[in-house]
Amino acid sequence: MGSESVSSSRLANGAAELFAGPGEVRALARDLDWAATPLGTPDTWSPALRSAALWIFDTPVPVCLWSGPEYALVYNDAYRRILAAKHPTSLGQPGSVAWAEIWEQLKPQFDQVRDGGAPSYFEDAPFVMARLEGGGTENAWFSYSLSALRDEDETFAAVLNISPETTARVLADAALKQSQAAARVDAQRVQLALAAGAIVGTWFWDIPADQFTADEPFARAFGLDPVRCREGIPLADIFATVHPDDQAGLAGAIEAATVRGGPYSHQYRVRRADERYYWIEANGRVDHGPTGEPLSFPGVLIDVEERRAVEADRDRATAELRTLNETLEQRVAERTAELMLAEEALRQAQKMEAVGQLTGGIAHDFNNLLMGIGGSLEMLERRLAKQGVDGVERYLHGAQSSTRRAASLTQRLLAFSRRQTLDPKPTDINRLIYGLEDLLRRTVGPSVEVEVVGQGGLWPARIDAAQLESALINLAINARDAMPGGGRITIETGNKWFDDRGARERELSPGQYLSICVTDTGTGIEKEVVDKIFDPFFTTKPIGEGTGLGLSMVHGFVRQSGGQVRVYSEIGQGTTMCLYLPRYLGDVPAEESEDAATADLGTGETILIVDDEPTVRMLMADILSEAGFNILEAQDGPSGLRLLESNARIDLLITDVGLPGGMNGRQVADAARSSRPDLKILFVTGFAENAAVGNGHLPPGMEVLTKPFQVVELANKVSEILG
Repeated sequence: MGSESVSSSRLANGAAELFAGPGEVRALARDLDWAATPLGTPDTWSPALRSAALWIFDTPVPVCLWSGPEYALVYNDAYRRILAAKHPTSLGQPGSVAWAEIWEQLKPQFDQVRDGGAPSYFEDAPFVMARLEGGGTENAWFSYSLSALRDEDETFAAVLNISPETTARVLADAALKQSQAAARVDAQRVQLALAAGAIVGTWFWDIPADQFTADEPFARAFGLDPVRCREGIPLADIFATVHPDDQAGLAGAIEAATVRGGPYSHQYRVRRADERYYWIEANGRVDHGPTGEPLSFPGVLIDVEERRAVEADRDRATAELRTLNETLEQRVAERTAELMLAEEALRQAQKMEAVGQLTGGIAHDFNNLLMGIGGSLEMLERRLAKQGVDGVERYLHGAQSSTRRAASLTQRLLAFSRRQTLDPKPTDINRLIYGLEDLLRRTVGPSVEVEVVGQGGLWPARIDAAQLESALINLAINARDAMPGGGRITIETGNKWFDDRGARERELSPGQYLSICVTDTGTGIEKEVVDKIFDPFFTTKPIGEGTGLGLSMVHGFVRQSGGQVRVYSEIGQGTTMCLYLPRYLGDVPAEESEDAATADLGTGETILIVDDEPTVRMLMADILSEAGFNILEAQDGPSGLRLLESNARIDLLITDVGLPGGMNGRQVADAARSSRPDLKILFVTGFAENAAVGNGHLPPGMEVLTKPFQVVELANKVSEILG
């Protein structure tokens, strides 16, 4: 199999849609051959696992989904740093392979949660992990939670593991405790040293005579003459040995002691015999005479150099501990906030997935009904017109108008759930917008001025042009409603190149994009409302004036197309809605004129129609028979495949995507291509089996048409395919 085929198969398995967005692990997951993993291709994953896989990449917290019976790993970029050298080979692999060295420790915990046990939380749990480059193990600690992720029928999908690593903090705590223990030992050693002879010497100062006498140890410690010290020297000689920075403080302490009398204690630095300064502590007592005059000042000097060093270390350790505690409190608060946001995001993602499944299923059935109603009415109109029956046409036109409105509603439902089938083609965006300009002016009315500013040299996009037109009309209508007194709408295009930071801010992958910005001069949107405008069914309009699906449809369509929507608004100044779409690097074909005629388009070609809805199948057969084609019909995939494997001439296969009988439309088409490699194929669908039809990446000779469609659309599409 060639690289192009491998790439197509991986895109077809749902990975491209599920892992759309920025990030290293997302990019790896898009290209991974999931069929070779225990989980299988993403389009077979359960709704709960798909919902969680969509969510985990938008949180900075390390998250891993231990998925399926073998606990295969699906993780985000933050968890990638925990894996270290085990990444990227661990993505999709069983837990017993990815974490073989600690699997006996982990598996019982996972089994307990899977089998109905309560969620678990482990604080600073130790592990011996082999995740270093070149082999070898290391000790690591984690504070992590485990909870079961289940589908609506309580089927187990995965163990949700939020797992911040706490190794750095645990090691810092251990080092601090060791430092504090060493400080206590040092303090005891200093006390022993003092008791064993840390006294430097003794002195006696005759204050009235200013005669300072000291013993021989005192004199030798400071390099003084022992004889002179014994006979008496002035206090100024002693001051000469004091550190210049400490002399003022010592003089003030002595003066205060002589004035008040009584005990005295002061620490300062002195120069000793080795010409170095040391910390000492002077302890003494000032005795006053009967009239209160200071008479004598005896005392002792103690060496406190080592004690002060220990105290400094203790103070430093205390400060470090205080800083660490403050930092830890902040980190714990931040981690708690992150976990709460992560849990809220998961709940929101699960709710959105449930709503998306509901509306997608409704739209599927509703579109089939609309196709039967609309097609029958259209054919009846054509038949009645030939017989000249008067007065019936206006009712038929009314029924068709209702059908089109209902079809528009279902398209919006599919768009916000990102389950619509898109028909992306290379598109000149400037040309599309200029072609839409007159319709926009008529839509918003004469009180609103519309200006289009298209950048020269605008890059093309590969987009569903009809859906983009619908999105722009929705934005224009919203802008008009925000300007009840009239105003101005500006539609501006431009080329954008986002680096890592710019892309991350917009939740996109780095690269080239084109922007379409719709700006109004209206009332603006409040901050709390901006955060909700893309929610399905949310609207600020009165009941009956809005479904709340317009902006959610725009958001769903743009995200499904690989882009992003951003809103910039200021109260009283207006609002700008910017659509960012990926740049298409190929050429844009020239515009082709459309021929609305449906009669005599065929020249005897044979078309096989496979659809499980008898009414829809009958209508398509009648439409194409009238257009000059030969028709074969089948009600399911196996029946259609038997016709395709026969010798019958078949020039075109038209198949519904969602078929009963164990084969969907894409599987029928792939099987047909194996025996008829040049067979032309047209998929019709009322739902969004994007994974089945290729998510906009169909091989040559395959096209898609979305139900409900008009007679002219089907006939012209078939004529276009057959050339």
